[in-house]
Amino acid sequence: MKKLFLLLITGGLFMAGCRKIEVDGGTTVVTQPGTTNENTILEGRITANRTLKAEFVYKLRGLVYVTNGAVLTIEPGTKIVGETGRNGGLIITRSSKIIADGTSAKPIVFTSEASTPQRGDWAGLVILGNAPTNASFNGQQGLGEIEGGINNSDGLGLYGTPVTQAQNPADNSGILRYVRIEYAGYAFLPDKEINGLTFGGVGSQTVVDYVQVSFANDDSFEWFGGNVNCRHLISFRTLDDDFDTDNGFAGKVQFGIALRDSAVADISNSEAFESDNDANGSNFTPSTSAVFSNMTVLGPKATLTNIGNSKFLAGAQIRRNSAISIYNSIIAGWPRGLIIDASKGVPTDNNINGGSPSLFVQGNIIAGCPLPVIYAASSTAPTGANNASILAWYSTASYSNDILANNSDVKLVAPFNYTAPDFNITDAGSPAASGATFSASKLTGFTQVAYKGACAIGDTWWKTWTKF
Repeated sequence: MKKLFLLLITGGLFMAGCRKIEVDGGTTVVTQPGTTNENTILEGRITANRTLKAEFVYKLRGLVYVTNGAVLTIEPGTKIVGETGRNGGLIITRSSKIIADGTSAKPIVFTSEASTPQRGDWAGLVILGNAPTNASFNGQQGLGEIEGGINNSDGLGLYGTPVTQAQNPADNSGILRYVRIEYAGYAFLPDKEINGLTFGGVGSQTVVDYVQVSFANDDSFEWFGGNVNCRHLISFRTLDDDFDTDNGFAGKVQFGIALRDSAVADISNSEAFESDNDANGSNFTPSTSAVFSNMTVLGPKATLTNIGNSKFLAGAQIRRNSAISIYNSIIAGWPRGLIIDASKGVPTDNNINGGSPSLFVQGNIIAGCPLPVIYAASSTAPTGANNASILAWYSTASYSNDILANNSDVKLVAPFNYTAPDFNITDAGSPAASGATFSASKLTGFTQVAYKGACAIGDTWWKTWTKF
C-alpha cells in the first residue's frame, strides 16, 4: 500500500512538472527541458512557445509547423537533424517566430541524420511572414503559396498579406544568426522544391546574419517577396541557384559568398543569382528590387580551360522584368558572367538606364568568364537591345565595372579550393582591394567598405562557425 501511494505521489509530481506540446493527432506530454526525458522528436505542429536545448539532438519527423503565434527558441550549439526517409522540415508560419541565435563558437546546425549524408536528406527550413509580395493565391493579390507542397487545408504554407489589408514591411519572424543548414532540399514537383533556406514574405525586423547553406538539393537561399535584410551569407556546393529572388523581394543583402561544385548543377540550369519579378515577368508590384553588395560568387571554372557540368549557365541571370541591383561584387569562373534576359514577359532591359523600376550593376568585377556580359532578346517585345549595347551599358565609365580575363587576375587567396577555400583578397595590389562605392541611394544603410567582394585582406567573418 505504501509503495502504491508513493507511486501515485511521484506520478502526480511528474505530471505537475510537465508541459504540453500539441501536435497533429493529439497532445504529447513531455518533461521540462533540461531533464533526461526531453522529447527530442519534433513532429506535427508546435503551437506554444518552446526552447530546444543544446544538450540534446532534435529530430524532425516530417514537416513540422511552428504556428499559433508560437516562438521556437533554439539555444546556441543545438543540433537538429532530419529523420532519414521522412522528408523532415521546419516551417515557421506567419506571425510565429524562430529565435535561432547562435554564436561563432556555438553555431546552431540543421543537418542530415545519416552517417554518410547526401544532399536532399531532409526538406529544409522555411520562414513565412506577413510582409508585402506581388504573388497571388485564390484571387487574393499580395498573398502567396510557398513552393514545395508545404501548404495544407489550414493555409499554413501561405505568406504575405492580401492587398485589401494593411501591409507590414517591418514584420518580424525572429532571428537566424550563426546557423548552418546542410544537406537539405526536397523536390515536391519540378520547379516547386523546398530549398535549403526559403523566405516567404519575411519582413525587415527579422534578423538574418551569418548563415551557411551547404549541399542543398535545390537553391541555397530563395526569397519570395518580403523586405528582410541579410548579411554574411554563404552558399557552398549547392545544386541549383545560390541566391534566388522572386515575387517582389525588396531586401538588402551584404557580404555573401558562393562556391560551386564544378560537377554538380541542376537540370534547370544553375546560376549564382537568378531573379524574376514573377514567373510570368509581369508588371505586378511590389517589384523584385533587392539590392546586393559585396558578394563573391565563384562558378565551376577555376580556369578558362575547365569545363564543368554543362548545366551551369551564368553568374547572374536577371530576367522576367526583375529589377535587382548588384554592387561592389565579384563574379568569377562562370561560362557567362551576367545575362540581362528579356526573353519572357516585360523585357528586363526596360529597367536599366534609369527605368522604373530601376536595375543597376555597378562597381563589379567579372573575371574568368568566356562570355562576360550577354543579352537574351525578346521575340515578342523586342527593344532593339543586343549583346553589344548591353556590354556597352555594363562598361559605362561612371559605373566602375571591370572585366578581367582570368580568375587569378582578381588576386584572391584560394577561392576554388573545395576543402580549404580562402576567399580573402591577397594584397593591396588586387583590383578588388579598393574602388567600392556607396554613393547610390539604393545603398543607403549598407556598411561602407573600400573593397569589392565579400572579404577584405585577412578577413575572418567566414571562419570558425562554418564548415567546408
